[in-house]
Amino acid sequence: MQYFYWLLLIVGSFLLGSIMFCEIIPKKVLHKDICEISVDNNPGAFNVFKHCGKKIGIPCLLLDVLKGFIPVLLASLLMDTHNIAFSFILLAPALGHAVGLFNRFNGGKCIAVSFGIMLGLLPVTYIPFVTLAALYILFSTVIKIKNAAIRSIIVYVVFAVVTCTVLGMSGNIYAAVGCGLLALLPIVKFLCSKNGLVKNDYRDVQVAKDA
Repeated sequence: MQYFYWLLLIVGSFLLGSIMFCEIIPKKVLHKDICEISVDNNPGAFNVFKHCGKKIGIPCLLLDVLKGFIPVLLASLLMDTHNIAFSFILLAPALGHAVGLFNRFNGGKCIAVSFGIMLGLLPVTYIPFVTLAALYILFSTVIKIKNAAIRSIIVYVVFAVVTCTVLGMSGNIYAAVGCGLLALLPIVKFLCSKNGLVKNDYRDVQVAKDA
């Protein structure tokens, strides 16, 4: 029976992640197609802030965070986190967001969703959230990398190394595996971005708008 609950939660997390709020809300409220009018065709929070303003951007950002936060929090509180299925719970919302199942397979770059996932993981460990937040702050303010694609790739590479090492050594093996798998998604999405690593419409923006 436990396997059924795991499967239900993983599939539900993937489907929830696949709902592209940053595509749906601007289209319904302002009749704007974010994918069509943005340079990189990305249904992400930054493009909503840029083309629709804060009143639409903030709810879209929060919903992207929540679709990562809610399923991971439920799994962290209700399920056995020492199970390989927990790794896939960490991956599922971001994978759904990256794939964009309900948006012609045009997904986002998983930044906001991954922060939501890290917040949902707090009952198990605070290390991934603190690491991800600290790295974005570090490379946005102290060691400034203006190109957001390069910045995000570096952040997630370092994040994967740090979290997999620290969590693995502390015995949180499946959280470590989940964080490692999760980190691959933004890296791949940015590497495959339409604008590549040179032409980038994301320079000099806040972390919250990097989604």
